Amino acid sequence: MEKELISLIVPCYNEEEVLPLFRDEILRVTGKMKSRFPHLEFEFLFINDGSRDRTLDILREYSLADSRFRYISFSRNFGKEAGMFAGLENCKGDYAVILDADLQHPPKLIPQMYEYVRSGEFDCAGTRRVSRKGEPKLLSFFSESFYKVINKISQTYIINGAQDFRFMTRQMVDAILSMREYSRFSKGIFSWVGFRTKFIEIENTERAAGKTTWNFWKLLKYSFEGIFAFSTFPLSLAVIFAVISFIAAIVLLIFAIIKTSEMLGIMCLICFIGGIQLFCLGTLGQYIAKAYLEVKKRPIYIIGETEEIYKKRKE
Repeated sequence: MEKELISLIVPCYNEEEVLPLFRDEILRVTGKMKSRFPHLEFEFLFINDGSRDRTLDILREYSLADSRFRYISFSRNFGKEAGMFAGLENCKGDYAVILDADLQHPPKLIPQMYEYVRSGEFDCAGTRRVSRKGEPKLLSFFSESFYKVINKISQTYIINGAQDFRFMTRQMVDAILSMREYSRFSKGIFSWVGFRTKFIEIENTERAAGKTTWNFWKLLKYSFEGIFAFSTFPLSLAVIFAVISFIAAIVLLIFAIIKTSEMLGIMCLICFIGGIQLFCLGTLGQYIAKAYLEVKKRPIYIIGETEEIYKKRKE
């Protein structure tokens, strides 16, 4: 059978504590796959997203010890979205797998994902969280609300609980790479490009080691990225608020006449209309800001070092 290469893409940010655990687990899983499917080959492409700990040093050691281990180290922190894009753009595989280094995306599911895609019935296999056990209740509430909101205002349907853990064909990878937008929201992009996707339902998994860099405010900002990237509905709110403002103005005018308080009516009307105007201007400003970033055509990421550059320096 013809050889097939599977690229495992692993975005990393301050993962020195968990990398040894991840390496052991991924070698165990891929070793079993190789025994079962001798035609399979693997490459492990780590994206160091400006880590401040020993992540880069560890990746250097891995690449020197095993040629299958590759890495790209950014010149600074560009974010996980840039990391995933860089991995997809630089991987060599017939298939590409995106997964986190913290083992919250269980590598043991990769063989099952391969079976689904290998069958030809699906172009992609991913995971979907069916529980948020261990997650703060407030965070769970806002996460659930986000999926409800974006699926009502966007034409792109995003599966509730869908993760970035994906096993994809080269055709799907190329489709994702064709979308070179600067402000990226991969969950929406995965859905937008289409393709037949099989979701495996899993329970929430805690990090194997280290601390997460995600917090409520980062997730909130990320959710707004998704809304602005895949929906123009917020722009329509200006029209809705204009109608509400008109009705409210009439009601306040009547109330002011009844109470014979001209000053009260004017103050309420100014505050109400002023608040709506500021909201609409802020919303419009967000879309203009996104367009501004796209027009500048800045690179999504900048490479500071790769395993090839490092080896040349060592020679």
